[in-house]
Amino acid sequence: MLLAKKVPVFYLIRKVRYDLMYVIIVAIIVHGLTRQLYPYLPEMPLGIPTFLGTAISVLLSFKMAQSYDRWWEARKIWGAIVNDSRSLVIQLQTFLLKENTEKTIRTMAYRQIAWCYCLGQSLRELDPLANMKTYLSPEDYEKIAKHNNKPLAIMQLNAEEMKKFRKANEIDGFTHMQINSTLSRLIDSMGMAERINNTIFPVTYKMFLHFSIYIFVIILSIALRNVDIYYEIPLLVALSLVFFLLEKTATHLQDPFMNRPSDISVTSIARTIEINIKQLIGEKDIPPPIAPEKFYIM
Repeated sequence: MLLAKKVPVFYLIRKVRYDLMYVIIVAIIVHGLTRQLYPYLPEMPLGIPTFLGTAISVLLSFKMAQSYDRWWEARKIWGAIVNDSRSLVIQLQTFLLKENTEKTIRTMAYRQIAWCYCLGQSLRELDPLANMKTYLSPEDYEKIAKHNNKPLAIMQLNAEEMKKFRKANEIDGFTHMQINSTLSRLIDSMGMAERINNTIFPVTYKMFLHFSIYIFVIILSIALRNVDIYYEIPLLVALSLVFFLLEKTATHLQDPFMNRPSDISVTSIARTIEINIKQLIGEKDIPPPIAPEKFYIM
């Protein structure tokens, strides 16, 4: 997730460097053709590229709004995961009163920590079992490795643990319902995050918008045919740079789990959950929060 720090100019330019190269090539070609065909070309009023530029701005505004909605929804989902993860451990400590349940509470708490990291890795299409042996027993690890959906398998282990307590009459029906409700909310949050991750923003919209920017460059280049090329190309690059940067920003926001600086900081959030849960269960080895990487945090 990008932080409230100065984003390096090189990082921004690198995202659109190929587009700017294409703009320069297109501008040179169009400028050369218009010079050769000048007597045969009708006068191109500046109102035409102005109208097209306004239309592109409207389309970019719409895409930016829709992309930010997806990003913000993803952030709210992970905010709910933070709350429910804390609530789960507090409920276990409140409702499981017998002395021999401390080990079970610790096991379930560590599974919840593992679930948060595993879900984040899975959404980013990275190895979901990376570092899971730190939080899971060998038996749990083996069970989870057999599943396609690793976070769901972890949640199933905790659900089965509560089922054992209910069968042994160590918790009543109300207690079981409360903890099961928290587990269900966590599964719901996982499903909503997976829905965002698996729902592709319309590709044709992006292609049409990208193509429109190049049409704008071509038409503006024709309209500026009387301007010297040393002034025309910097002007075209500057105007197209604004459009391309906005388009790239919207494209990155629409996919909040792609392991990019603009992502939701799921690893950092999972670390915060780990710190909170370990402190709740009285652990001494508390890891530090994840430090930002220059202008963003993962």
